[in-house]
Amino acid sequence: MTERAAEPDETVQTDQPAQTDGRDDVLRPLTGFNTRAIHAGQAFEPVTGAVVPPVHFSTTYAPESVGRLRRGYDYGRGTNPTRDSLQDQLAALEGGVDGGARAFTFGSGLAAENALIHAVAGPGAHIVMGNDVYGGTYRLINKILGPWGVGHTVVDMADVSAVEQALAASKAGILWLETPSNPMMKISDIAALAGAAHAAGALLVVDNTFATPYLQLPLELGADVVVHSTTKYIGGHSDVIGGAVVVNDPKIADQVQFQQFAAGAVNGPMDAYLTTRGLKTLGVRMDRHNANAATIAQHLQDVPGVERVLYPGLPDHPGHELAARQMRGFGGMVSVQFTGGAAAAKQVAETTRLFQLAESLGGIESLMNYPAEMTHASVAGTELAVPDNLVRLSVGIEDVADLIDDLDRAIASL
Repeated sequence: MTERAAEPDETVQTDQPAQTDGRDDVLRPLTGFNTRAIHAGQAFEPVTGAVVPPVHFSTTYAPESVGRLRRGYDYGRGTNPTRDSLQDQLAALEGGVDGGARAFTFGSGLAAENALIHAVAGPGAHIVMGNDVYGGTYRLINKILGPWGVGHTVVDMADVSAVEQALAASKAGILWLETPSNPMMKISDIAALAGAAHAAGALLVVDNTFATPYLQLPLELGADVVVHSTTKYIGGHSDVIGGAVVVNDPKIADQVQFQQFAAGAVNGPMDAYLTTRGLKTLGVRMDRHNANAATIAQHLQDVPGVERVLYPGLPDHPGHELAARQMRGFGGMVSVQFTGGAAAAKQVAETTRLFQLAESLGGIESLMNYPAEMTHASVAGTELAVPDNLVRLSVGIEDVADLIDDLDRAIASL
C-alpha cells in the first residue's frame, strides 16, 4: 500500500471523555442490535438526569489549565460530545457484539470517502473498484483524486479471479466494494474479497450504505473499513446529510482520526443529533423497508411492461444465495428495467405520486430515481454506465398496498 505523507507537527487530542454513570459497562454484554442502537453512546446527562443527551453547540471548551483538557475536549473540529455520541453508537453497531471498532463521522458520505482515501493512500496509490459503484464515488476517485495521482481499475466484483488479477497487476492498496451495489443490486462475496485483498497487501473497503449494519456486518466478514452515507437509511428521514468511516484496526483509526481533525470535514452537532435520533430506529425501519421491498419486487415480476426486476431477495437473482448467507435481510432497494426503454422508464418515474422523483434514498418515504441522468450521470459513456431503461426504487415504509397501486397506475400508462 502506498505510504501516505508524513503528518505535520500538530497532534490530535485523543483523550476520550470519561463515562459518568458506568453505562458502558452495562452495555458490553448486550447483544441485541436494537438495544445497542438505542443505548450505545447515549448515557443520560448526569446533572439533570435527562435521558436524551443534550446537543452541544459550543465550538470551544475551557481547559482546566494550560495543557490540561476537561475530559478530552478543546475545540469542536477535533471533538464534540454530540458527535462522539453518534460515533460511539455507530461503532457499537458496525463493530458487532465483540466491539473494538471506532467510528468517525463527516459532513457527507463523499467527505467520509475522501477523508479515508487521504488517510490511507497518497499520490501513486491505486484503487480497484467495482464496475457499478455509485457515480459520486467514481467521480471523486476519477476526477478529484485522479489528478492528485491516485489511479483506479474497474472490475466485476462477482469475479473473484478477475479481482485478484487486477490487484496483482495494479499493486493496488485499496479494494473498494459496494454490496448490494448501486443501482444494479449486485451481491459480492465480502469474505472472499477480503481474502483476495489481504493476500495482495490491500485494504478492503465496503460501502455498507444500502445494507446498513442491521442487515450486514462487513467488519465481521473480514473487511478493514466500512463507509456510509449516513444521509440514507441511518439518518432515515431525508433531513440530514452525513457520512461515516468505521474501522477495527487501531493504526487505520488513528490515521482517519488525524484526517478528520486536520482537514475538518466534520458534521455539525445538530446533524449528529438528527443522525443519532434516526439510528435509534434503524432496526424497526429496516424490517418494514425489507418487507415492503420484497412484496413489491415479487409483484413487479408479473406486471406487463417490466423487463427485469433486480432485487437480491428474489430466488432468481444471481446473488440470492450469497445474500442470504451474508445478510440478515435483502434491503429496501429495488431496481426495475422496462421493455419500453428509456422513454418508458422516464414516464414511470415522472408519473408515480407516492414514489417521489428525487435524488437520494433510504428515507421513510418512497423515492424513485432515474440513475442514467441523475445519481449516475457522471459515469455516462463509461463501462460503469447504467442502463437507460432502469429506474431505482427506494421503497419506504408506507402501506405496501398503496405503493403497489401507485406503481401499477404509472406502469399502466405506458
